[in-house]
Amino acid sequence: MHKNQKVIVVMPAYNAEKTLKMTYDEVMAQDVVDLVIVVDDNSQDQTVAIAENLPDTIVYTHEKNTGYGGNQKSCYRIALEQGGDIIIMVHPDYQYTPKLIPAMVTLIGNGLYHCVLGSRILGGYALKGGMPAWKYVANRFLTFAENVLIGAKLSEYHTGYRAFSRELLEKMPLGSNSDDFVFDNQMLAQIIWLGYQIAEISCPTKYFPEASSINLKRSIKYGIGCLETAFAFRLAKLHLLQSPLFRSK
Repeated sequence: MHKNQKVIVVMPAYNAEKTLKMTYDEVMAQDVVDLVIVVDDNSQDQTVAIAENLPDTIVYTHEKNTGYGGNQKSCYRIALEQGGDIIIMVHPDYQYTPKLIPAMVTLIGNGLYHCVLGSRILGGYALKGGMPAWKYVANRFLTFAENVLIGAKLSEYHTGYRAFSRELLEKMPLGSNSDDFVFDNQMLAQIIWLGYQIAEISCPTKYFPEASSINLKRSIKYGIGCLETAFAFRLAKLHLLQSPLFRSK
C-alpha cells in the first residue's frame, strides 16, 4: 500500500517459466506491492504451474492465445476488479528491473502523474545495455516521427514497463485497441489524447536469451502500426478523421 492506495503488479505472461519466479521475487522485495496478477496467454510450458505456487498472486489463464495486447486487456480489467489504485505492468521475462517500482508508485501515489514509463533511452545507455543496434535505430526513428505527429516529447514509446493510476485506466477505451504489440503504442497516444502528462524514469536495459523479443517481420508490422496510430491521432486532432482510438472529448 501507498497512502492507503492498493498497489497491484500485472504480468502478461507467455512461456515465461525460466524467469517468472525471479521477476516475482524482485517485485515482492520492493515491499510496496499488495498483489500480483499473472495472466497467462495459453503458454506451452510450466508458466501457470509456477505462478500458482506464488504467494499473494492471482493467476488467470486464457484458453487460447489472444496476443500481447489481448493479454494486457485482461491484466488491467482484473486489476481494476481487484481494487487496484496503482497498477504497474512488469514483464515476467526479467528484462525490466522491478527495483523501479517504488519510484513509480511514489510519482502516481502522490498525485504527480497518472502514467509513468520506465525508459530504456533516458540516460543514453541502451546500446551499452545490450539493445541491438537495429532496434535502437528503429526506436529512435519511430519515436521522432511519433513525437512530431502527436506533439509530445517522450524519449521512447516502446517500453513495456508502465505504471498507471486507476483514474486513467478507467477512462481509456482499451477495448478499441489492437490485440497485438501495437497495443502499447496506442495506449500512450490515447493517454496524450486525454490530456494526461506522462512521466519517464531511466530504466537499465537488459537483453539476454530468455528475454522476450519479436522477430524482424513482426517488428516491421509493429513499426507500421505505430506510424498508423500517430497519423490517426494527428488527423483526429485536425477533425479530418474519426477513430475509435481517439474519441471526442
